[in-house]
Amino acid sequence: MTNIMSYFPIESPTVIFFVVLLIILFAPIVMGKLRIPHIIGMVLAGMAIGEHGLNILERDDSFELFGKVGLLYIMFLAGLEMDLESVKKNSRRFLLFGMLTCLIPMVLTYVMSRWLLAYSHTASFLLGCIMASNTLIAYPIISRYGLQRDSSVMLSVGSSMLSLFMALMMLAALSAAYDSSTGITFWLLFFAKFVALIALMVWSIPKLARYFLRRYSDAIMQYIFVLSVMFLSAALSEAIDIEGIVGAFLSGLILSRYIPHVSPLMNRIEFIGNALFIPYFLIGVGMLINVGTLFKGTHMLWIVFLIAFFGTFGKAVAAYLSSLLFRLPKAAGHMMFGLTCAHAAGAIAMVMIGMRLEVSPGQYLVNDEILNGVVIMILITCIISTLMTEHAAQQIILNNRQHSTDPAVKTDDEKIMLCVKYPEIAPQLLELAIMVRNAKLNRSLVAVNVVYDDDKSAANREHGLQLLERLEQRASASDTHMQTQVRLSSNIANGIKHAFREFGCSEIIMGMHVHTDVNPKFWGEFLQSLYNGLNRQIVLTRFVQPLNTLRRIQVVVPSRAEFEPGFYRWLERLARMAGNLDCRIQFHGRNESLELIREYVNNQHPTIRTDYTFMAHWNELPRLAETIREDHMFVVVTARKGTISYKNALERLPNELQQHFSGKNLMIIFPDQHGTQKEESMTFTTAQHQEESSIYDTIARWIHRSGKVKSE
Repeated sequence: MTNIMSYFPIESPTVIFFVVLLIILFAPIVMGKLRIPHIIGMVLAGMAIGEHGLNILERDDSFELFGKVGLLYIMFLAGLEMDLESVKKNSRRFLLFGMLTCLIPMVLTYVMSRWLLAYSHTASFLLGCIMASNTLIAYPIISRYGLQRDSSVMLSVGSSMLSLFMALMMLAALSAAYDSSTGITFWLLFFAKFVALIALMVWSIPKLARYFLRRYSDAIMQYIFVLSVMFLSAALSEAIDIEGIVGAFLSGLILSRYIPHVSPLMNRIEFIGNALFIPYFLIGVGMLINVGTLFKGTHMLWIVFLIAFFGTFGKAVAAYLSSLLFRLPKAAGHMMFGLTCAHAAGAIAMVMIGMRLEVSPGQYLVNDEILNGVVIMILITCIISTLMTEHAAQQIILNNRQHSTDPAVKTDDEKIMLCVKYPEIAPQLLELAIMVRNAKLNRSLVAVNVVYDDDKSAANREHGLQLLERLEQRASASDTHMQTQVRLSSNIANGIKHAFREFGCSEIIMGMHVHTDVNPKFWGEFLQSLYNGLNRQIVLTRFVQPLNTLRRIQVVVPSRAEFEPGFYRWLERLARMAGNLDCRIQFHGRNESLELIREYVNNQHPTIRTDYTFMAHWNELPRLAETIREDHMFVVVTARKGTISYKNALERLPNELQQHFSGKNLMIIFPDQHGTQKEESMTFTTAQHQEESSIYDTIARWIHRSGKVKSE
């Protein structure tokens, strides 16, 4: 036995990393069997292998490094997944809950320390600051349940940052009391630096993100860029004597609109954090805990009980009182309490500061008794937090399902088909499809590449297979299943229509044909044949810059568009796109159409930012073109001939788009129409093919040009 113990603690970096990976692998399995949240398993495993347990591993520099990265990662993800629009609308709630969850535990802990433990004013104040703050240690549970944008979760995250900031300010004031060189000048300079940091981040990060994401689409480069911004923000925050987690949270909040929640980049960020960095942090927290101190006497048990009880009770009072004031359900109160009651690295950092403050020669503000009490309190609050958050998340999920009365989810026939041909456009089409799809349905996308059945069909088919394989890999990076098919056909439009019906799709997304010269047939015979032979929604797109850098979507709606059967389909797709991109969407049209759009958006997507502008006539498009910037998406809802919203002004649409909207991000939508059109049914009353321009239109243009020549 002595010989075996001589090998511990393990010093080989390879074996250390192997042991950590084993814990990350098996802790969720064991905890799942016991029906205990996985996070507790990580903390308990850290206790078992640490120097206070079996002494298998030392808490060396690697745990310091990865633990710090994990804590920054948690706060960065919390900021990244917040809905800025909801934050703005509920700023008063954030402020009130933040004040309550900071001040109530602080006051209760201070009074308890003074009267029950007989600690000094400064030691009691320090304990109050520790219990006023909290660490979002249970946030990975939220990510697992997909509740990042639940109102109670966002309230908890925002208030956690506010309470942490207030606790740090009070702790800085406590430290300043022991330093005679600090005074009003110190505080003025401190707040000036903090305001300057926020202003610098708000000004620089969006510019850097737009510049980088527009020019570089490589997945690894984008991920490294995001991490660099996070660590730079944390380093700048520490440079002005504020915890780095504040900077990490702010950087995530600012970057949230450039990293859509359903994007492959977001999937990579969450995957790497939850697979490595965050578990490393949790194991490191467990290695700090020394359960042996509980067996040193009843006095130590009494101290741990009082600190944990009064601090946790204060957090509970703040959470449930806020939920009552905000008229939130009971499950929301459970969630707010579960997320805000845990303490971890922040508490350790504050204790370390107290250990450096010398009260008298040879005596420091924090002694071993307070240190051990705080460390054991961390274990207790982590267990309470994870159990409560897991329970609340399950309740919220069940309540949402019970109160979900939307029958459209059950009857929705959504299945999106991508028509891909060019490798440089295909990834953008996939990203758009992921943005507008209904994730709740969890249906696969369909990608089709149709090639001519000619002498080059074998080579073209091989290119198509390679393109679809790369596209399928990109889809899997965002946890999206995709069906693919390379189809041979003597007519491209017919090949697409046949594939559309075989897969049972509901709509098509395809890239817009780019003409090298001015072509009078803007749509082209292929597209004309497609939208005349298919009565379902067709979306044509042209991207000049990446989708996630768009700041505004401008939509032109023809009059009487609300009477078309596909009205709510395209409206729902655009609303999802605006919500996932967190950008403003502006509708231009007649008041009758805008009223229905406003009603639908307010009921189904109340968090997206919308504007409604009256547009009397289609001839206002040239004037509207002047307001379209390079980071805007211009969307035209058009119509097929013979439909109720079709108008003669749409005949000029191709020329106006070429003349006024060249070089702009463009989307053209052909909505669903009534009826079914079959290629086999050709009669004298229903033509198989309709020309884009009739002979009458050609004669009218010829007369118009002749008149202009004579006048000149």
